[in-house]
Amino acid sequence: MNQIDLNGHVAVVTGGAQGIGQAIVERFAASGAIVEIWDVDGELAAETARNIGATVHARAVDVTDAEGVAAAAKAAEAAHGPIDILVTSAGVAGPNHKTWDYPLDAWTRVMRINVDGTFHCLRAVVPSMIAQGYGRIVTVASIAGKEGNPNASAYSASKAAVIALTKSLGKELAQYDIAVNTITPAAARTRIFEQITQEHIDFMLAKIPRGRFLETREVASMVAWLCSAENSFTTGAVFDLSGGRATY
Repeated sequence: MNQIDLNGHVAVVTGGAQGIGQAIVERFAASGAIVEIWDVDGELAAETARNIGATVHARAVDVTDAEGVAAAAKAAEAAHGPIDILVTSAGVAGPNHKTWDYPLDAWTRVMRINVDGTFHCLRAVVPSMIAQGYGRIVTVASIAGKEGNPNASAYSASKAAVIALTKSLGKELAQYDIAVNTITPAAARTRIFEQITQEHIDFMLAKIPRGRFLETREVASMVAWLCSAENSFTTGAVFDLSGGRATY
C-alpha cells in the first residue's frame, strides 16, 4: 500500500459504516487523518469506528435532513477542528424496474439520498473550506451516471446529477486550493447488492472487461490520493474505476 500523507487533516465520510465508505475511512485513518463517519445507522457507525481505531469517530447523520447535516458539521468542527476533507459515499441503489413502472416513492427516496444528501453535505462543509482556503472533496457517483443502466433509471439519473453537481462546484471553487472531484465506480460487491436483482448483478458483471467486480480497497486508494495535498491542480473531474467499462 502506497503511503498517502493525511496527517493533521480532519475528514468526514458519509455512509462510512460499511462498504466503499468503510474502506475509505480505513485508508484515511491509516494515512493519519482524524475521521468522522456520518451514517444513518449510528450503531453500526460506532462499531465500525471502534474496530478501526482511536482516530475514527461516529456520528448518526441522516443526509436527507439539511438541518441535521449542518448541525453535524458544526459539532464535528467543534470536536476536531475545521473539516478539510469530505467524501460523500452515502447512497442507495433503489429497486430494479422499467422507467415507466418505477414506483414514485422509490424514485423520490433515491433522489433524496443520492442527490439531495450530497448537496446538503457540500452546503454544510464548503463555507468552512473557503474560510481556511483549503479543502478536498470527493463525491461518489457511478458508471451508471455516465452510461445509464437499464432497469435502474432512478439510480442512473441520481448519479448523473452528482457528476454535474461536482463539476459545477469544482468551477465555483477553482480560485481556492479546494479540489472537488467525483469517482464513477463500477459495481463492488457490498451490501448495496441486497437492493438489486441477481439479473441486474449479472448484467453489471458482464459489462466489465476485467471480468470481476471492483474491490473497495481499490476505491479507497484512488480517493486517498484525490484527498491529499498532492492533488493540487485537478478539480471538477471524473475519475473512472470501471475495469475498462467506461468509454468516455
